[in-house]
Amino acid sequence: MIDSPIFINDDVSFVSLLDKNYTKVLKSGFVLNWTAHSCSSCKRSGGCCGFGYNDEFVCFCPDGPHPKTCNDGNARRTKLIVGFCAGAGGVLITSLFFYCWLRHRRGKGFFKSSFITGKSSLDRSLASDYEKGDSFACVHVFTYKELEEATNNFDSNRELGDGGFGTVYYGKLRDSRTVAVKRLYENNYRRVEQFMNEVYILTRLRHPNLVSLYGCTSRHSRELLLVYEYVENGTVADHLHGECAKPGALPWHIRLDIAIETASALRYLHASDIIHRDVKTNNILLDNYFHVKVADFGLSRLFPTDVTHVSTAPQGTPGYVDPEYHQCYQLTSKSDVFSFGVVLTELISSKPAVDIMRHRHEINLWNMAINKIQNRALHELVDPSLEFETDEKVRKKISLVAKVAFQCLQNEKDMRPTMAQVFEALVGIQNEEYKKEKGEEIEMEAAEDEGGLLKSTAVPHSPDSVMIKWVSNGSSSTTTTTPSF
Repeated sequence: MIDSPIFINDDVSFVSLLDKNYTKVLKSGFVLNWTAHSCSSCKRSGGCCGFGYNDEFVCFCPDGPHPKTCNDGNARRTKLIVGFCAGAGGVLITSLFFYCWLRHRRGKGFFKSSFITGKSSLDRSLASDYEKGDSFACVHVFTYKELEEATNNFDSNRELGDGGFGTVYYGKLRDSRTVAVKRLYENNYRRVEQFMNEVYILTRLRHPNLVSLYGCTSRHSRELLLVYEYVENGTVADHLHGECAKPGALPWHIRLDIAIETASALRYLHASDIIHRDVKTNNILLDNYFHVKVADFGLSRLFPTDVTHVSTAPQGTPGYVDPEYHQCYQLTSKSDVFSFGVVLTELISSKPAVDIMRHRHEINLWNMAINKIQNRALHELVDPSLEFETDEKVRKKISLVAKVAFQCLQNEKDMRPTMAQVFEALVGIQNEEYKKEKGEEIEMEAAEDEGGLLKSTAVPHSPDSVMIKWVSNGSSSTTTTTPSF
């Protein structure tokens, strides 16, 4: 039983309808109104309700029929866009993660293999990898323009020094840090090799007496530039015989501290299988408290752990070069020991390593020092301002340091101590404590060395001589003594 509304016209009245049966009502015709499911939503979206051929609801919209509302098309497009973006983002993140992992793995393998080779291929591979734009050992890469601005267009008035491979300028970065900018002379392959070698070595080293590297320029920069921490008090050479030199301005206890800190830095380098190869007072910087910062690793070379020497063309500064290295092209850590011996003689004498105004047999300071020590004329070598003649304690320590220098300056490398032994000897002299440890002795002994040469026989002990005992590379245990003064 249903109620069927019908059209009421002039021929039909409500009362007459009651007399008609259902069949007659249907034959008379009627209008049926009802609210379909989702029709209100369709209308609110601007459409008209209807049905399709399969009697399913359809929302007729200006852009065509839709299943429910006129917004279905926009929603579908939005979902497609969101889905596409999500997929693209996922691919991008995955690719980025894979790239970082691959670069990290490549970096670890590269540095490991480069350290083992220790040959010129190290420098070529460094230059090659850096040229590809890879991240280089977490070193900040400066733009050329930034460093040009920091040095006031490399103003000659800001020059701090001029070395064998480049000029160093004072600079101030935009973050107010003061720096030393090393500008290599030429942008040829040899300079690139040296540049990459120095960057690689410095980023691996951490020692309080080694200069810190802040960053460098890109391989593709107009010039190759290195950015170091600025050490404001000049070099040891400046204070001994340069523009900062003044009589009595650098007393003996400060000079001994300089010697010990420099020896500590070199000992650390050698323990890391690295030879400095250009040890000199111009490469020993001083801060305002006269603490040491050893600089300029431009001539450094990685030293393979499986060989005793590296054959290479001699490089270095005249007056500091190991004679055996210069003659045989055999580079060992003992080459640095010889150069350090020259530094010790400079600290004692305040004289430069080379002076053509001196007698021809004394142009090289190391040759002069050996002659003075052998002839028991150390007082002729010592800087008069150090009170060598008047202060007994100073005279004693200077004499002991001179003997350490004498051992470092031996022509045969196997007769020289290691930097570790030199460091222990200097610390012992400073503290007046002489210990026996791990087969090394630092003792005080008196010796009348008639020939003035190193002996292999022990002599009675006294507080006037120093003996360092070590095992050389090519012989059994050797005890070396130096002449008394």
